[in-house]
Amino acid sequence: MPASKQKILIVDDDANIAELIALYLTKECFDTKTVGDGESALQAFRTYNPDLILLDIMLPGIDGYQVCREIRTASQVPIIMLSAKGEVFDKVLGLELGADDYMEKPFDSKELVARVKAVLRRTKPQTPVRESSDEKVVEYPGLTINLTNYSVIYNGKPVDMPPKELELLYFLAASPGRVFTREQLLDQIWGYEYIGDTRTVDVHIKRIREKIPGGQDWKITTIWGIGYKFEVT
Repeated sequence: MPASKQKILIVDDDANIAELIALYLTKECFDTKTVGDGESALQAFRTYNPDLILLDIMLPGIDGYQVCREIRTASQVPIIMLSAKGEVFDKVLGLELGADDYMEKPFDSKELVARVKAVLRRTKPQTPVRESSDEKVVEYPGLTINLTNYSVIYNGKPVDMPPKELELLYFLAASPGRVFTREQLLDQIWGYEYIGDTRTVDVHIKRIREKIPGGQDWKITTIWGIGYKFEVT
């Protein structure tokens, strides 16, 4: 197998669907591996070392949610969840557990391939986050966020930003392309579970955007009904 081929792990208990997905992706020069249950998915994750996982939610034994949860304790490998379910609850839960995208069945083959390529593209390290015992810094063109000395430089000029705004900006920018729910952001930045009012997050995002509208190839994007992500194009 050529070293340049990216590996996709396909997890679906419907063998026909799994084989069809593998066919689509193989035509696009991906290397694929298919498994049909959660236990096999976790084993293949460890041995196959995929670049992306297509993960069905309804699996025998360990379901897709639990598989996603366990993988996220060890890796940030991109995960696209697949399900016939379309309720917002399922989408939010999948994203809360760390999924990068969500597709409903049945799906168009071209859209599936496009989503796979898009997720791989946006989860590819953009500008490395420099983290050491001395400093925690995220850098993008025109933007430097330093969590060690709590400073933000935007287009060469320092920006006055309260601690929680800066921490929220840093948290999003340190995981480009990843969607975070408002509840996740509350828990990460303010240190408590969701207790009823997520407007705190919205207000802080609004203030950040007023001070930092965005760059040529980056911005904070609203994912309607779910939350926010730091998008790099």
